Amino acid sequence: MTPARRDVLWRALAAVAGGYAVANFVPVALIIGWGLERVDAALVAMQLSFVVYAAAVMGAFGACTMKNAFRQSMAWLHTWLGVLVGWLLYFMFITGTVGYLDTEIDRWMRPELPVATVSAPPLASDAAIHLATAYLRDHAHGARRWTITLPIDRNAPYLEVAWQAPRAASPGVSPGGETSGSAYLDATTGAELPTRRTGGGQTLYQMHWRLHYLPQRASEWIVGIATLMMLIGLVTGVVVHKKIFKDFFTFRPDKGQRSWLDAHNAVSVLTLPFQVMITYSGLVFVMFTLMPLIVAPWYGTGEAGRSAFLNDVFVPLAPADASGHVATPLPLDRIASDAHRRWGTAPIAALDIRNPFDANARVTVVGDFSAGPMRATDILAYDGITGDLLAERRAWQSGPKAFRDLMLGLHEGQFAPPALRVLYVLSGLLGAAMIATGMVLWTVKRRQRAERGRQVHLAGLAGVERLNVAAIVGLPIAIAAYFWANRLIPVDAAPRAAMEINTLFVTWSLLAVHALLRPVSRLWCEQALIAALAFGLLPVLNAITTHRHLGRTLTDGDWVMAGFDLTMLGLGAIFAALAVRTKNHRP
Repeated sequence: MTPARRDVLWRALAAVAGGYAVANFVPVALIIGWGLERVDAALVAMQLSFVVYAAAVMGAFGACTMKNAFRQSMAWLHTWLGVLVGWLLYFMFITGTVGYLDTEIDRWMRPELPVATVSAPPLASDAAIHLATAYLRDHAHGARRWTITLPIDRNAPYLEVAWQAPRAASPGVSPGGETSGSAYLDATTGAELPTRRTGGGQTLYQMHWRLHYLPQRASEWIVGIATLMMLIGLVTGVVVHKKIFKDFFTFRPDKGQRSWLDAHNAVSVLTLPFQVMITYSGLVFVMFTLMPLIVAPWYGTGEAGRSAFLNDVFVPLAPADASGHVATPLPLDRIASDAHRRWGTAPIAALDIRNPFDANARVTVVGDFSAGPMRATDILAYDGITGDLLAERRAWQSGPKAFRDLMLGLHEGQFAPPALRVLYVLSGLLGAAMIATGMVLWTVKRRQRAERGRQVHLAGLAGVERLNVAAIVGLPIAIAAYFWANRLIPVDAAPRAAMEINTLFVTWSLLAVHALLRPVSRLWCEQALIAALAFGLLPVLNAITTHRHLGRTLTDGDWVMAGFDLTMLGLGAIFAALAVRTKNHRP
């Protein structure tokens, strides 16, 4: 690395670190005199901190490179942020976009389940609660916690129960069956619906921020830092492309670097509002982890201050440890009836029962988080023995809390009807395309420089080209392998869910090895062909291994199962076209 580039790198790192300090100080200085409640003040300061951080980094970096034009310094920052976090952001966008179809993927990966039917609250939900309670009494009598999820909408299409093992044996409470697990139940008979164990779409969705294999706190920091870089990248991209909206209508095919730049500009402009929303709201999701120092002026430092802050944000719902004294619980439908009386037509989405059959039993009744764009709902906490209402958490608590809930709701999109959900998916895929075209543009630009005789680190360029293919095409293949594993791993295998997700990462690793060993000129075609086969043959595999094939699902009107298979055929066709395109044409 030349001294000039080393100097720029150190200046950039100083801007990033200094920006974090500014982001923790400036919002507090602005908010502290507003007279807000301390929890609201801390929330507003956190929500402002990300905007302050982006502005501070851009301003500091621009000031550090005044010998160049400001736009040139922003172009350098935009480019190298993309190089540093591009592959991770692509992974997050692909798995996050798949998460918008998590329920549909859950259904395909559990082909034993019938077509879903939702309840018509409140009468149908009362009957479902009664059936779920009977099942839990028989199968999880000694568990310390029961959870009942009612079938009220697309996000929860089945009656589901779950239970957790006690931390320690409680006097007078016998195990009475299995101590942990979950089950789907027939909402009309209460009979268990046998189904295979699988991570389903939920595992894919959670990967976009948990990254799997890593501790949650570590993954939140990694994802949060990458998302901060994404926010800066979006802003610098607009600054760099001063004619960005004009360039949106310009596309020059088969022009090498210009074509990739046009494609990058087009997908960026088309979904810019979505990208800004999804990036900022993603930061709001992890703001308690990224900006813990902001609460200090109002709550103090240390774990005690953090706990006090979280208790103000999330009103405690009368928790209680098991007393060890056996007691007869009040029927859950009685508690549900009281919740219906208070909420009117608003449905009950779930019940959380702590310490069943204990004198300190607690029943929490949860409303529908997906009823609207705000990720919030009313929650009631009852004494499980007497039925007395002990605590209530309202959906609306304050403006700053509501803004946070709105950001979370918009990010998850659980409220979205089918047409809007399709737009979410398309926008997410275009976001992934924005990142992918930027990554390819970087290599195309430097390859053309090398062809013109300019100094380029060829080994580094080849490495990035290879890893681009392994990321852009390899990740979808790995996801397809995850679906293949669901059908090929024996249904009664004990660690099925872990085996499925391990298949994804092993496949992706093998594709990375393939990318490192094969000629660069052949990589796109070869991996695109693998992807075409992996996706295109999935409906065939489904027909061989289950009875829920296209010939049946189309005639039965089972559009979730049929739609999944048809989507796989479509993806197979797209990757086949890419394989043909790249057979004699290197991107």
